[in-house]
Formats: sequence, structure tokens, C-alpha cells
Amino acid sequence: MSLTPVESAVQERYSKAAERSEAALCCPVKYNPQYLRAIPTEVIEKDYGCGDPSQWLKPGETVLDLGSGTGKIAFIASQVVGPSGKVIGVDMTDAMLEVARRNAPIVAQAVRHANVEFRKGRIQDLQLDLDLLESELAGRPLAGSGAFLQAMALADRLRRERPLVPDGSVDVVVSNCVLNLVDPRDKQGLFREIARVLKPGGRAVISDIVSDEDIPLALQQDATLWSGCLSGALREDQFVRAFEEAGLVGVRILERDTDPWQTVEGIEFRSVTVEAFRAEPGPETDRLQAVIYRGPFREVIDDAGRRFRRGDRIAVSDRTFGALQREPFASHFIPVPPRAGAGEVAEVAPAVPTVATPAAPSIWQEMGVRSPRQTKGAGFRLTTAASNCCGGGTCE
Repeated sequence: MSLTPVESAVQERYSKAAERSEAALCCPVKYNPQYLRAIPTEVIEKDYGCGDPSQWLKPGETVLDLGSGTGKIAFIASQVVGPSGKVIGVDMTDAMLEVARRNAPIVAQAVRHANVEFRKGRIQDLQLDLDLLESELAGRPLAGSGAFLQAMALADRLRRERPLVPDGSVDVVVSNCVLNLVDPRDKQGLFREIARVLKPGGRAVISDIVSDEDIPLALQQDATLWSGCLSGALREDQFVRAFEEAGLVGVRILERDTDPWQTVEGIEFRSVTVEAFRAEPGPETDRLQAVIYRGPFREVIDDAGRRFRRGDRIAVSDRTFGALQREPFASHFIPVPPRAGAGEVAEVAPAVPTVATPAAPSIWQEMGVRSPRQTKGAGFRLTTAASNCCGGGTCE
């Protein structure tokens, strides 16, 4: 299977960078030195990035590192997630994979656990295992005019039967200055692949270079600028929106460099780190719960189209009630659970889509404000003496 011109330029430059360090490939990043001590110098000097998504990981997680290169972020992630976690690195450049795989046992010995593996694949096609495809093709060499179609059919079968990364199999997808190297025609599919491999409730933490303006065609066609993480950069707002368009929710910018890494013809290129979540599926059950948006804005709208006006008790489903008590949402909402025995539990139909559209609005948009009498129960008539405390918190 042939490479696109963009992929050829990237692979050629990164193959050379795996042999000799190239400082111009990406901007300098400071990593936690405690994790670098276990990583061979060769890996550190030949790995390139613009951020540190590993700082957002947690122990025990399964992590997928897109464009893992010589393995620096994967080896750092290995230590953060610990022996109960797992790290999978995916890269398409043989020279980079050789360095990563050769050093994996060295890192494992230093940290006293082996939880990292490196797989060959294209990050915009995480279903196709390129090592497996090459092995199958070597065992049955194809010839003649139908060879290309036979290879495509074989690739499709391998995607279905033995995917490189199965659906819903990882807790976190990370990437460090790699998404901008993907051909523009494949970028939409790349974000869909990120959403596909995440478990429900899983998240992506992506560091990449973005531009502040549209990049002219002449710059996009410059192979050196492309492989140098510039010409393929998405415009900053489009980068954030790409996560939304892939069906991910709770998208937020974790870090954004104030100063540009590089400026070309007046266009500023800088590093950002974005987090986004895969929504958790399930029925929308009404348990008479509500939430109150704290502010400071008058009103906010979530990814399903629900409006939360500051101070109002807004009706939410049991699933949404639970989700809004986890970060990054928890600090913005006050949960209002129902009084025990306040009312009946009911299924609300139709089910709310992951992202509401004008053609499929959320039933919860129509429910709006929740009456306090609903959460307390229509027959609630209790009268009590004054409490011995005020000012918020829990009374002892």
C-alpha cells in the first residue's frame, strides 16, 4: 500500500531524525525529570513534541500514544499509570519503532514493570495493523493487475477480524505534536478514530501545534514545513471544533502557549493541549434530579444542547446528574438530589443522542427548570426548628 506525498515526506524526515537528533522538528518541552531518569538518552534525544500530555494521566489507566516515535511519552506514561496500567504506542516509521522497541526492555528493567508495547500503524487508521498486513503479504505475494485490489481486500479483512486497536478499548488517547502531520483529507477520520477506540467516559489529551490564521496553499505544499509540524496545523478554533464534530464532549483547552513557537509569513504557530471525553451511553432515566449552574456566566449550553441558566434548578437525567459530578464539570454545578421517596422513577423517551442536533433535540431541553416540589415530593409538609449552623457545608 503506497504512501501519500505527505506521508512520504514525514516518514523520510522522521526516519532521519531517528538516526540523528533534529532540534528544528518541534518546540522544546520540559518534562518531569523523575520520569526521564529511567529512559535512555537515545530515546530522549530522538523524540519530538510540543507538550506533555502524560501529566494528565492516572494510575491504572490503559493509554494509547498516537505517533509514539522513539517512545518518550509512552515510557513516561508507563511510569505514571504504573504496573496496573498499560501503554500502547502506535507509529508508522520503522526507524522510530526500532529505537522504541529496542529500548523497551531497558526501561522495563529500570522501572521494574513491563507494560508498554509498540505497534505499527497509521494513526488515522487505527484498525489496520501494518506489521500483520506485511506478514500476510509476505506469505502470499500478490502479482498481476488485481494485486492492488487483493491487498485492499486483505486489509479490510484484517481491520474487521484483527484490528490494531479495538473499539472502546483504551481509557486515554494521548498524542504529542503528531496530528498536524496527517494529510488534510484524513484528519476528520483521525478524530473519529480517536473517538472509536475510547471507552465510554474515556478521554483524549492531545498536545499539538495550531495556527492563528488559515494556512495558504503554497505553505501547505511545502514538504519541509509540513514535516516540521507547521503547514499541516489546524487553525486553533478548528482544532477544538474537530473534537466536537467527532462526537466527543466536555472539550476544553488545558494549556495554550502565550508566545508562538514560530511565525511564518505573519502566521503564528503555537502549542495547545486539549482534553475531550467520550460520552457514556445509556437510557435517560428521570429520578427527579436537578443541578444548579454556579456561574460566573449568565448561561451555558452543554454538548447535548441543554441550557443551564445561572442559579436555576435544571432537570437532568440520572446519567447526566452523575456525569456533572465528575470533573471537568463538578466545580461548575451544584447537585440537587431528590428527597428519598419523593416520586416515581421513569424512563424518558426518546433517548438523548450523544450530541443533540436540530433534527434530534434533547428531551431534556424541553424539561427545563425543575420545581423544588418535584425533588421534595408533592406531599412533603415537614416543619423543623432552626438549624444550629449556616454558611454552607455540612452541619455536625
